[in-house]
Parts: sequence; structure tokens; C-alpha cells
Amino acid sequence: MPRLLIIAAIAASYFVFAILLNSVGTVILQSINSFDISKPDASTLEGFKDLSIAAVSFLVASFIPRVGYKLAMLAGLVLVGVLCVVTPVISEFWVIKLLFAGVGTAFALVKVSVYAIIGQLSSSTREHSSLMNIVEGIFMLGVLSGYWIFSAFIDPADSANLAWMNVYYLLAALCLFIALLVLFAPIAKPGLDEQEDTPAQAFMAMLKLAYRPLVLIFVLSVFLYVLIEQGIGTWLPTFNREVLGLPVNISIQITSVFAVSLAVGRLLAGGILRKVSWYPFINTCLVGMAAIMLLSLPLAERVPAGSVVGLADAPLAAFLIPLIGLMMAPIYPVINSVMLSALPKVQQAPMTGLIVVFSALGGTTGSVITGFIFDSMGGQRAFSLALVPIAGMLITLFFFRRVSAPLLQQPAGASV
Repeated sequence: MPRLLIIAAIAASYFVFAILLNSVGTVILQSINSFDISKPDASTLEGFKDLSIAAVSFLVASFIPRVGYKLAMLAGLVLVGVLCVVTPVISEFWVIKLLFAGVGTAFALVKVSVYAIIGQLSSSTREHSSLMNIVEGIFMLGVLSGYWIFSAFIDPADSANLAWMNVYYLLAALCLFIALLVLFAPIAKPGLDEQEDTPAQAFMAMLKLAYRPLVLIFVLSVFLYVLIEQGIGTWLPTFNREVLGLPVNISIQITSVFAVSLAVGRLLAGGILRKVSWYPFINTCLVGMAAIMLLSLPLAERVPAGSVVGLADAPLAAFLIPLIGLMMAPIYPVINSVMLSALPKVQQAPMTGLIVVFSALGGTTGSVITGFIFDSMGGQRAFSLALVPIAGMLITLFFFRRVSAPLLQQPAGASV
């Protein structure tokens, strides 16, 4: 029972942050409608979110074991809860930037804590990978819920109506509930082996990790993956609206197919990876991603205005393009799990900091590049360029497997 309560607490925390973090695509679309801003200006929201994640992770990841994972998670949830109350009161674009900066700051605290807690709860690589995929799958269920929650607050007759910002009152209440769940969960304090260095030494240890060949190859893989995921996920609502010509509420709702695909893919991978090796599985996923993009994008044509009044009326391409999430889903948690399993537990919190940093940088880069190309060359061209980082990942993961394989054969806790 204590183990289940801990898993419930970290999964619920991931769930609410999934809604907030991945609402950026919806908020970009609504900000364009409500505040009359350009696509490049709207794309800065991704930067406020991701760069705050990167900065906070880089600066404090090594210190979190000293203050405790529970306290770090509570601080993040309270911060976001307060900002969710303030945002609809002010209802200006600048406060949305502040909100996403706060969400990024809080998520950095929560993600480092959650990954470290998963390490505490796991005794083998397979168990670690399975639990990681389950938690990340619940994260994707949060993403799915977010699209429908936000769309429920949008006025279909007037998409520029600021009533959609009232959704943040609901999210503030959810943060409070989850904070209470975390408070009562029996999350263990970090052991001495996780905080044996001084904060300055721990910070330097994280910097030193970044210079190892294995880590360099890994963080490049993470960067490329998140570049793809955020480039597509962030701009998919706008793609549906401007390329396919769907109504705003349908554009947001149908993006949930992407979230469903990611959630199903990660939950299924938790079982599949108990039976198959990770490397051929991930390569199959990457090839599948490329195939879906090559088959679906040529079908993306604008539908006549007024012809789509429900999901059933949407064109085939609106459902095919989000299916890339099914192939994409297992990649991120699996490579993270392989990397963390190759390290002794004392290095897992600093490594998680690097994961969050390069994930954030990849997300911002993907969103900004996609936004600029979308604005200047169109959505189909912007999405088709995802084939370039997909090819890059096939190369980086080849070398990642070669370098990581000997380390995964060492006894648990062995030095890298």
C-alpha cells in the first residue's frame, strides 16, 4: 500500500503538469485569437516554459536530494496553484508568459524528484523501464485530458472570448488536491549515498557528467526527440485550424488523438519491453514515425468552410497525422531509462537534471523553428522537416547502444 500511494502521488503530479505543459499548443492558438499576436510571438510561450525548465534544472537538480523530493514536489505544486489563480484575474498575454515560466520552474523540481523516486522504487533495469513507461503513460493521459478540458471552456461562437482562461481556476483546485496527496505519501528521504557530496560538489558532478561520450550522445538523442515531439505537438492545433480549415474547438479536440496515441504507445511499451530488447524496438518506432509522416502529409488539404461540425466530419489526414504519437511514444522514456540504469544511484539526480535541460532546449528549438517555417512556408513544409531529426536519431542511438551496452552489464551501483 505505501508503494502504491507513492506511485499515485508522483503519477498525479505528472498528470496535472501534463495538462499545463502541453496546453501550450492550445494557448498559442487561443493567444493568436484573443490577443491578436503573430505566430513567432506566440511561439515564445514555449521558450518561457522550456527555458525556465532548463535553467532551474541546471541550477538546482543537484541540490534537490538535500532538501528532499517531497518538499521539492510540494513547492512546485503550490507555485503553480497560485499562478493558476492569478492568470485569469489579469487575463493578459504577459501573465500567460509568467504562468508558463512558473510551470516550467515547478516542473523542473517535480520531474527531477519523480525520476529519482522511480529509481528508489526499482530494483532492476526492466522494472525501472516498466515503471517509467507507466508514469510517462499517465503523463500522456493528462495531455489527452487537457485538450478536452481547455476546449470545454472555449466559446465555439467566438473563439476570441477570454472565457477560456477560467480553466485555470479548475487547474488551481487540482494542484491543491495533488499537493495534499503528496504531503501524505510516504516518500522516503534521499539516502546518504544520494547526498554524500556538498551542494557545490554535486553541481560540479552534474557538469562533469556532460563531458562523458555516453552522456553527450544521449543528450543529443534527447534533444532531437523532444524537438520532434514539441514541434509537432505544439503546432498541431494551429495546423488543424489553418491547414485543414477545422473550427477552433474541433482543431483542439482532434489533437487529443495525438495524446491518445502517445499514452497508448507508452502504456503498451511498458509490457512489450519486458519481452524484447529496447534497441530494435526503438529503431522500429523511428522508421514507423517517418512512414506515417510520408503517407499522411500529402493527404492534408483544406476542407470547405462550415463543412466540419463534429469530429466525424474531419478529413482523414486530421486523424492520420496524430498517429505518429503511437510510434513516437516509447522512445523518450526508454532511452531515459537505459541512461539512468547505466549510472549508480548517486548520479541519477544530476543526470535527470541534464535530461530536463536538454529536453527543454529541444522543445523550445522545435517549437520556434516550426513556428517560423509554418509562418513563412506553410504547415505541411514545417511538419515534413521532422524527417531530418528522425534520421539524426537513428544515427545517435546506434552509437548510444554501443557505448551503453557494457555499462548495463555491470553490477548495480557500479561506477561508470
